[in-house]
Amino acid sequence: QLQASGGGLVQAGGSLRLSCTTSGRTVNRYTMGWFRQAPGKEREFIVAFGQSGNLYYGDSVKSRFTSYRDVGRNTVYLQMNSLNVGDTAVYYCAARAGNRATADESEYDYWGQGTLVTVSS
Repeated sequence: QLQASGGGLVQAGGSLRLSCTTSGRTVNRYTMGWFRQAPGKEREFIVAFGQSGNLYYGDSVKSRFTSYRDVGRNTVYLQMNSLNVGDTAVYYCAARAGNRATADESEYDYWGQGTLVTVSS
């Protein structure tokens, strides 16, 4: 199971950190992915954190978002900086077995419940 948290309301230009905690198996047994879905839009890939620590970013947020892992806490984080109104979305974490960091959401086996991020102007 995955538990995503950390969403909320933030002003444009601000930062927010999302967390995704795994239960049952340690986080480094998975490739962890972050996705988001804005109102009326399809779900979009943000970043994948591979089992071995490799990162694969989507093009839209590469320079502003980063991901890192705390194995002791079984948690992967999504650090979001310089947020703008266009970043408003429900953010999801997902997990898949194996080391391949992929943007293909169909390859992820487990999904968290989503956490809402709202950026105000």
